[in-house]
Amino acid sequence: MLRIFRNLRQESLTRKNIGRYLLYALGEILLVVIGILIALEINNRNQDRIDADTEQIYLSGLKEEFETSKSKLAELISVNQQNYSGAIQILKNIKNPNLSEEKLSTLLYQTFSYDVAFNPNNSLLNEMISSGKLKTLQNTELRKMLTNWLSTLEDISRQEIALEKERNSVLDHLRTDSYSLHTLLDHSGVSTELGLPSTPTALSNMKLFQSTAFENNVLMFVLTTRGTEQAHYLPLMADIERILDLIDKELD
Repeated sequence: MLRIFRNLRQESLTRKNIGRYLLYALGEILLVVIGILIALEINNRNQDRIDADTEQIYLSGLKEEFETSKSKLAELISVNQQNYSGAIQILKNIKNPNLSEEKLSTLLYQTFSYDVAFNPNNSLLNEMISSGKLKTLQNTELRKMLTNWLSTLEDISRQEIALEKERNSVLDHLRTDSYSLHTLLDHSGVSTELGLPSTPTALSNMKLFQSTAFENNVLMFVLTTRGTEQAHYLPLMADIERILDLIDKELD
């Protein structure tokens, strides 16, 4: 088509028909512009398709990561609730203990042996944020929640550090000469699991129930444990479920 317009333009120039020459020149320019616009449209459509495919890949990866993180958090909430329940049971026996040495040892071991620390899967999300690929996601709410996710985790980590501090405050009682960690391990069955010899003459830990400092530390542990669940873990679980819901809506 361009060759035809070029020939007609040349013929008009030869015949000194300036009007036709300009008309054919304009037609040639229009064809070039139309060709460029068509090429750009095709390129844009191809790029949109590539972007859409890339978004689906990222969404699938994010879904896998957050489903794993959800399972980890659910397990952590269960451990935290177990620690809370054990601490409450200990407090109920303060001043009027109704537990044997064996029961106390088992309760102390089950309540204070396990720390809580959320360790989510964030490798893909971190890569997307650092490389600027988060903008590939079209859903504005999803992008916002993913952007806020890391700062939320920092807040969670600070709370877990506070909880660990209260847990250690309780355990510090068993590190003194007045009480015996070995007695706890013996009566809870852990010494046998570790292959350690028992100590028949070990100190009793029943005196813990007479310690106001011990009671105060357990109370602080209970309050911090409850706050960790109510103000941090449960809202975090709601965030994960919302993120997964948004991802599912965007997946083909």
